[in-house]
Amino acid sequence: MEKIISQDEMFTTSDPIAMASFPARAPETLQDCGEEFLLYIDSVKGYALKTVESYREDFKNLYKFLGGAKPVKAVSFEDLRQCVGQLSLAKYKATSINRFIASVRGLFAYCRKFNYISSNPSLELKTVKVPKHLPRFMTESEVDQLCKMPQENQLLWPERDTAIFEMLYSSGCRVSEIAALKLTDFENDYSSAIVTGKGNKDRRVFFEAASVNALKTYLQSRKMMYPYTMPGGGAPVMNVFINQKGKALTEHGIWYIVSKYSGEEGTKRHMNPHAFRHSFATAMLSNGADVRVVQEMLGHATISTTQRYTHINTERLKEVYKKAFPHAEMENNTEE
Repeated sequence: MEKIISQDEMFTTSDPIAMASFPARAPETLQDCGEEFLLYIDSVKGYALKTVESYREDFKNLYKFLGGAKPVKAVSFEDLRQCVGQLSLAKYKATSINRFIASVRGLFAYCRKFNYISSNPSLELKTVKVPKHLPRFMTESEVDQLCKMPQENQLLWPERDTAIFEMLYSSGCRVSEIAALKLTDFENDYSSAIVTGKGNKDRRVFFEAASVNALKTYLQSRKMMYPYTMPGGGAPVMNVFINQKGKALTEHGIWYIVSKYSGEEGTKRHMNPHAFRHSFATAMLSNGADVRVVQEMLGHATISTTQRYTHINTERLKEVYKKAFPHAEMENNTEE
């Protein structure tokens, strides 16, 4: 699910040059306001394409329920509440309904800011309760097992696939960040790179020795198999990871690779690329890393998102208990 930006973030800055390209006449219909708002978050705020598309999809539902030609000034709280009810009846997930509510709030906050409406009917909309699910993660032994699968099974491109798994785990990167990673993004020794995350925010991520070695092995393999894709070649591809047609590997391609090796032909414990990110965060926090450091490494905007990973396995709880409660250690050493 794509992040929906808060209203405070949305209206902190303005760009008069970009705003000059907006229609001089104020939009009147719901759809016209929606289109202008999408232009604003794309061209003025510079939101990621996926975030803009998430808003667009939510607005399609808004137009469907209320009519795109409805005057924006005529939209009431009751209208919006009924939209939420329609989504609920259509069995939308709570997270999708809350994203819709956040999108609608953003639209009407924009309309109010520029005086297209005299009051904001979305302010009273209440989000729905979301069931709490801990992120799915792998233990260190499960990560090791999955990272060995490409060499053991030889299903696709072992060198590339091993590098993808090792790098996803050691960096905590999102699958979109790994897919977009360029050869020029790395330090000289490949131990770190700059990635662009949500909100077009750059951060540095790190790769430990096993992932660096796997990456170097893959790049040698790529150079031998697809020399024309390397810098200076006839058809260079600057993305680190390519498919077997010599084109940039997509997010969907990485999802397929992970599912292939974690499915029936692999570990038989189906995973997706995000499981590596969850496992990275879990391992870091379980081994004593400060939650704010992990927040920075993951590129989370708020610390509450990172705190989802503070679940600790039973063995870790036992260790903490023994250290904090000396009598427990005495009992363990007493012979019956």
